[in-house]
Amino acid sequence: MCDSQVSSMAELLRSLLNVAEKAANVARVCRQEASLFELLVQEKTGPDKNKKFVQDFKTLADVVIQEMIRHDVCAQFPELNSFIHGEESNKFENGLGESVTVTVCAREQDTTALLAKVLDGDQTAASLLSKAIHQDLQLRDEAAESLQLSISPAEVGIWIDPIDSTSQYIEGKEEEEPDEGFCPAGLPCALVLIGVYLRATGQPVMGVINQPFNRKHSTGKGWKGQHIWGVSYGDVNVCSFTRPSNPQKSERLSVLLSSSERPAVKNALAPLSNGPLMFASGAGYKLLCVARGLADVYVLSEASTFKWDSCAPHAVLRALGGGVSDLSQCLQGHTTQLTYHQPHTHCQGVERWANRGGVIAYLDSSVIEKVVKALAGKI
Repeated sequence: MCDSQVSSMAELLRSLLNVAEKAANVARVCRQEASLFELLVQEKTGPDKNKKFVQDFKTLADVVIQEMIRHDVCAQFPELNSFIHGEESNKFENGLGESVTVTVCAREQDTTALLAKVLDGDQTAASLLSKAIHQDLQLRDEAAESLQLSISPAEVGIWIDPIDSTSQYIEGKEEEEPDEGFCPAGLPCALVLIGVYLRATGQPVMGVINQPFNRKHSTGKGWKGQHIWGVSYGDVNVCSFTRPSNPQKSERLSVLLSSSERPAVKNALAPLSNGPLMFASGAGYKLLCVARGLADVYVLSEASTFKWDSCAPHAVLRALGGGVSDLSQCLQGHTTQLTYHQPHTHCQGVERWANRGGVIAYLDSSVIEKVVKALAGKI
């Protein structure tokens, strides 16, 4: 592997950290600027109450972030142009019935003009969004800057979830994470997720997570975020934080679930738990809670998460010695971890990229046996 490829992969991590921070800033701007916030929170209450773009602005905020990430990364790494995938479609229909494809232009004024077309001429909102998109943000991280990794960007693909847990982002409960770090709902659950996987094998090798709403500013106005990253490739396993210590082994686990999980799963896992079952919003946030040691295991029995939800936190978990496996495969005795390069060809639309067998996420693989034993014959 040549030196240029080693440096390019380190540069890719730095690029993703910068663009994730910019994405987090766009998410904050959409909530802090009155003209954008009004579009973000309005709901349709009648056939003529609001134009279509008001309802679509929630999605537009996601798409703007997704396309900004795509634009910035491809400007530096054109070889990734066809290998950056996101949750959202970037095609919109405005109030005049015109179809508009949202992209980020080279010049701020051109992006403003395009967004104004989507927003039925709302120049104020379009200008505010465009300014945030074209802002030059540089995030310093010494550990990331010193990383050496012998893999070329031409060998990888990227999954983007521009705002995971959009419902919490829209609802906007301004609860800060408590000192122990676990926040079951609210703005801290909304994350920017960028995951990198190997094109050949689908193995997740790099994850960048930005939490735009981690702590409120001391003034009480606005929010400060935090970033997390992990790299797992070959002999390199590096994370922006150290693996949580687990001083004592216990047969009982802290079990994290979705509040919408099936009653049969809740009932089966409750006796395994060392306390009440834990519930939180956002697939990405729940996976991050496991990585941070706030829960021993996250179990999901439904096919309700997708590759863009799990790729970034999966890479972070792998960097810490953990992983994310297919729950249905684990129940059959196979603990193969999720991969990210192949769609389910017999499915349509977004279902092609669903984690169809459910997920089980862990730092310590020994939890798999305990969960499988508890669920055996129950689901």
